[in-house]
Amino acid sequence: QVQLVESGGGLVQAGGSLRLSCAASGRTSNYAMAWFRQAPGKEREFVTGISWTGRNTNYANSVEGRFTISRDIAKNTVSLQMNSLKPEDTAVYYCAACRSLTGCGITQPPNYWGQGTQVMVSS
Repeated sequence: QVQLVESGGGLVQAGGSLRLSCAASGRTSNYAMAWFRQAPGKEREFVTGISWTGRNTNYANSVEGRFTISRDIAKNTVSLQMNSLKPEDTAVYYCAACRSLTGCGITQPPNYWGQGTQVMVSS
C-alpha cells in the first residue's frame, strides 16, 4: 500500500514561486509520479509527471517552462517547483502514482492519490 502526503501549498502573488512536496510511504520506486490539479468548477487535469527512474518528464503546455518536477528516490519524495505563477494556476494540487509515465492520468488512472494541497495565486 502506498500513501502520498502533499505539503507546501499556500497563497502567493502572481509572478511568485511555490514549492510543493509529496512524501510517499510504501514502495513507490517502480511508479511514475505525477502532479494533477483541480480548479473550482473544473475537471482535474494532468500537470506534470516523472518516470520512476527520474530520467523522463512531461508537462502540460500550460506549465511548460514554469514548473519543474523532480524526485528523490532515496527519500521517497517528489517535488514540484512552480515559478512565475499566474492566477489561473490556482487549484488544489494532487500528487499521484502511476504504473508508468506514458498515459498517466490520460489512458490509465493513477493507482494512488494524495489528499491535495491548496495553491492560490492572487493577481
